[in-house]
Amino acid sequence: MCTGKCSLFIAITLYPLVLLSIICNILLFFPEWTTKYVKEGQITEEVKYMGGFIGGGVLVLIPALYIHLTGEQGCCGNRFGMFFSIVFAAVGLAGATYSFIVALLGLSNGPLCKDKSGQWETPFKESNLIYTTKSDTWAHCKEPKNVVQFNMGLFITLLVASILQGLLCASQIINGLIGCICGTCNNKQE
Repeated sequence: MCTGKCSLFIAITLYPLVLLSIICNILLFFPEWTTKYVKEGQITEEVKYMGGFIGGGVLVLIPALYIHLTGEQGCCGNRFGMFFSIVFAAVGLAGATYSFIVALLGLSNGPLCKDKSGQWETPFKESNLIYTTKSDTWAHCKEPKNVVQFNMGLFITLLVASILQGLLCASQIINGLIGCICGTCNNKQE
């Protein structure tokens, strides 16, 4: 059994998910593809928590790099290296959890938008996600244009990415435990 190949696969799979999380978080700052709302401070509060950038981005990228190095050592170097991959994978799992929670809050509270009366508010905050299936309620938001669909799409993408990151980091924790307990190489590779 060699847990190094599994580590390498996990790390390489994490990279595009990290990139996706960072891009989604950056895009959330620019509804209508303009900087106007950022300059005015009229963006959804959960976007400012930077869940996709900090949680799904940096806190998953650092473990992915270490896990990649662990996997590239062929037989994973030694058991001590596999133990550290467990620690780093736990940090990645924490980052993915943070990203998931922020994205879920952003989706459940809905976007900050200007309503029919001209006030900036989050009209779907108390809707318990019902607004996601009732497109006729999206007309409450007059500005930014299509902000409900924009936020929903990006927050759902962050949710999916963070779930996948969490599963991959949890898999690395299990993989690291197997590598620490059972050894990282089979007899043919030694």
